[in-house]
Amino acid sequence: MARRLRIGIDTGGTFTDVVALDVGGDGAGEPVTTKTPSTPADPAEGFAAGVAKVLGLLGASPDEVAALSHGTTVATNRLLEDRIDGLGFVTTEGFEAMLEIARQSVPDGYGNSYFWVKPPRIVPAHRVRTVGGRLDHTGAELRPFDEESAVAAACWFRDAGIRAIGVCFLHSYANPAHELAMREVLRREHPDAVVSLSCEVLREYREYERSVTTLVDAAVKPAMNGYLARIAARAPARLLVMKSNGGVLSADEVARQPITTVLSGPAAGALGAAFVASRSGRGSVVTLDGGGTSTDVAVVLDGEPTVTTEGAIGRHPVKIPMIDIVTVGAGGGSVARRSPDGALKVGPRSAGADPGPLCYGRGGTEVTVTDAHAVLGRIPPHLLGGEVPLDVPAARAGLEALAAGLGLSVERAASGILEISAWNQANAIRQITVQRGLDVRDYPLVAFGGSGPLLACRLLDVLGLPAAVIPENPGNLSAFGLLTVDVKNDHVRTRVVRDAELDAAALAGAFAELEDEAGAALAREGFPEERRRFARSADLRYYGQAFEVRVTAPAGAPDEAFRAEVVRRFHDAHEDRYGYCHRDDPRHPVEWVNLRVSGIGPIDRPPLPERPPGDGDPSRARTGTRPVHFGDWAETPVYRREKLAPGDAVDGPAVIEEFGSTLPLHPGFTARPDPHGNLVVTAR
Repeated sequence: MARRLRIGIDTGGTFTDVVALDVGGDGAGEPVTTKTPSTPADPAEGFAAGVAKVLGLLGASPDEVAALSHGTTVATNRLLEDRIDGLGFVTTEGFEAMLEIARQSVPDGYGNSYFWVKPPRIVPAHRVRTVGGRLDHTGAELRPFDEESAVAAACWFRDAGIRAIGVCFLHSYANPAHELAMREVLRREHPDAVVSLSCEVLREYREYERSVTTLVDAAVKPAMNGYLARIAARAPARLLVMKSNGGVLSADEVARQPITTVLSGPAAGALGAAFVASRSGRGSVVTLDGGGTSTDVAVVLDGEPTVTTEGAIGRHPVKIPMIDIVTVGAGGGSVARRSPDGALKVGPRSAGADPGPLCYGRGGTEVTVTDAHAVLGRIPPHLLGGEVPLDVPAARAGLEALAAGLGLSVERAASGILEISAWNQANAIRQITVQRGLDVRDYPLVAFGGSGPLLACRLLDVLGLPAAVIPENPGNLSAFGLLTVDVKNDHVRTRVVRDAELDAAALAGAFAELEDEAGAALAREGFPEERRRFARSADLRYYGQAFEVRVTAPAGAPDEAFRAEVVRRFHDAHEDRYGYCHRDDPRHPVEWVNLRVSGIGPIDRPPLPERPPGDGDPSRARTGTRPVHFGDWAETPVYRREKLAPGDAVDGPAVIEEFGSTLPLHPGFTARPDPHGNLVVTAR
């Protein structure tokens, strides 16, 4: 039977990871993985190179590709680097200072707000235009849309050469008519403009967050749509793009709302880790995705990554559903340097893919975390099965210069770099666990990515974690995760009403409207009615609170039993998160705020076959020894991971190598393959 290939491609800061799976015939075959250097100048080049490389490994033709799923950092990088130029804003007359007023919260570390200066607004004051017309919070029109001022605003943007425009009118979440009218004016008067409407980006109340989210969407839309067009032209099959919410959508749909991809790559990694962990009987874990530029950590509870709508990318609040991920600049390419006060600093700046670490031999001039690993012998003298030879003497020369300035030996300096990097990662894990009310010691660590397993043993020590799980092909898990993801879109409506005043018919009508929207989106994705699933949720709070708690809502008719069950779940969730609730206390009535529906088009997930047990003797996987520094230099055994089998146990010190990653096993730790091919690392 002809092959039907599904390909997952994750573009990172240093490498583009590729996984191909044959889903033809009676079942899926073994995944084929590879990597190719990323091309920061034009990520589409790395995408095309990755597709060509994996097809070459399989001896396959483009005609055999059924679908491609892609995780991208184009939108993320644009926001992190603050490359936002030529952006305009249209809002309701009288609200031109909305962005400047923003919120009154002050970042941690500024106990006295006198010392904190607000960062520049995303759109400066001179590029804000207002339009007459007014709606109330129910969507009723108080003053009609003023087309004359709308035309004046559109012509001003056209004459100023401003092509990316965000539109956010007061209460347009309740009635989009004025924003839709503004788009028609812009189409007529300024046809070259790329326009984002808040009623389409985020149909939810809170004007400031809705405005910024809409403006971020407009800011990334030109670059993202150009990128999607370039890779779609090179893709041999239907292109699906990973979204921040944990689902994929077709490139055409994503082009309408590119903001939904701001955590595209990290989301794929968290989902891949959740899939592997749940298939191995571990429902709740902490995930750590270590790349060349950064490390992304997330929490998986009962098989699902936690989701938030209170995220931010760089300095911009982005109020869209996204997997709750904390990112730190602690990757393999993070630069080590001596600070002005003489201390050793690591990150967040990265050498990236070009020129990269010193040991890559591509003209890099700064010491990185990868150079420290190479000098200490913890990674092999070549990467990717020999494709990337490492210039260890160049890394050592760079470290000697850095160490001399610090008054340290080369080994102490290299060990210090790795210790700082490990603590940076540990602090990110604490931020997403301890600061969310979770005991980090209850959760195994799933470490993946090219650099993820390198510090796993040290993280077990620092955090007291019970175990570290290293999946098969950890360097390609994010790309593999793209093959495990359902098609998913999110829809929201604000309906602020006290629970005692909630009208069941209005509630049912709102959910029906949201499900109709979600169903129409799934129909555009090619899913017949019988394959569409809908997941409901609601945001509730106690009257007088400023923010909400989201809870899942049951299926079935939104009747009195439905209402009571959602409120019960809210009380439970509030008590679980904050340690108290006001159940059965009439002084604190419950208020409904937002209703949500996620439309899901399920896909067939790849199997994870069990591995046959070995004879318990890991020596079959041993390839030799080399000097490795774990406190002292010692000849250390080296193993090939693919030759280890369930039942084997490798005691540290040792180094376990594979194509895309390496596990330095410190003294006092043991690694055991489980039946699904994961390496489980525990302290002895």
